[in-house]
Amino acid sequence: MTEKELAEKLKREGFSHTYVWQDGPGAFYPGHTHPTKTAHIILSGEMTLTMNGSTETYRAGTRCNVPAGTVHSAKMGPQGCRYLIGER
Repeated sequence: MTEKELAEKLKREGFSHTYVWQDGPGAFYPGHTHPTKTAHIILSGEMTLTMNGSTETYRAGTRCNVPAGTVHSAKMGPQGCRYLIGER
């Protein structure tokens, strides 16, 4: 799917705000929350997400969802990460 098709799919799922974000190699976001549910579709690179005591690495073509109010942290891979975000 193209980025546009992925964004349209998220909108059909109720994610009213979508945008593409990019982080450099090794970028790190310490534990934080979001007021809304978020979906992250990895377009290139990788992101390692830690949430609810579990750590998983997501690569191009994969998706992770973060429920509203859930504490999570994220670390980008050695090539950074470019991803589509949906917020609802």
